[in-house]
Amino acid sequence: MHIQNDLQQRLQHKPVLLMTHLVLGYPSLAVNREVIRQMAENGVDCIELQIPFSEPMADGPVILKANQDALAAGIRVEDCFIFAADMVREFPQVNFLFMTYYNIVYRYGLESFIRRSAEMGMKGFIIPDLPPEEGEEYLRLAAEGSMAAIMFFTPTSTDERMTEVAGQGSGFIYCVARRGVTGEHTEMNDNLNEYLSRCRRSTTLPLAVGFGIGTRKDVAMLEGKADMAVIGTATIKLVDSEGVDAVGPFIRALSGA
Repeated sequence: MHIQNDLQQRLQHKPVLLMTHLVLGYPSLAVNREVIRQMAENGVDCIELQIPFSEPMADGPVILKANQDALAAGIRVEDCFIFAADMVREFPQVNFLFMTYYNIVYRYGLESFIRRSAEMGMKGFIIPDLPPEEGEEYLRLAAEGSMAAIMFFTPTSTDERMTEVAGQGSGFIYCVARRGVTGEHTEMNDNLNEYLSRCRRSTTLPLAVGFGIGTRKDVAMLEGKADMAVIGTATIKLVDSEGVDAVGPFIRALSGA
């Protein structure tokens, strides 16, 4: 099932969905596997698997360090593909997406990257440094493989730009909650409310909100305004400070369970 249809079905039973993020190989694939198990068993709807890159420009210091540490430990793109295929087989209830930067995809080979991802059951891609104007072939190949090409809205996007970008993408829209990089906390205020209203008017695709979402309060504040909360930095910090076993309770708390 295409991820958009799956998310819309899930939204009939949940007020807000959850998407989590982890950096493959940080601190190890063994830890990644256990973190994913706890996420999947506690109701996460989507998981971004980040293929590490040396210059992750959209990411804040926590995820930047995770990328660098994973690369220093020797993680390869091939390792990421093999691991992701295992996760898709083991946790069919989760929509898995690759998140990475275009240099990785380009060097691997665009057509091969998309075809292999589709064959293993990945649902789509999040590539923050590829604007739609430069991604014509990527968008075509993703559509041919029934893969979601996730597009971004930002607070500085005009209404016209949002409509244009949404028309290029599929699956859902990733709404960047504020300017800057990942990891800093986001407050729900009139500016964010207005921005999310603009996002909603610009597309019929589900809206995922990320950058600074990390508590049950953050997730609850999105109810009625967006469709999915994206939690990235908060989970990495939790594993670093409290260990893998803290992930399950954290995810349950986020969803209000």
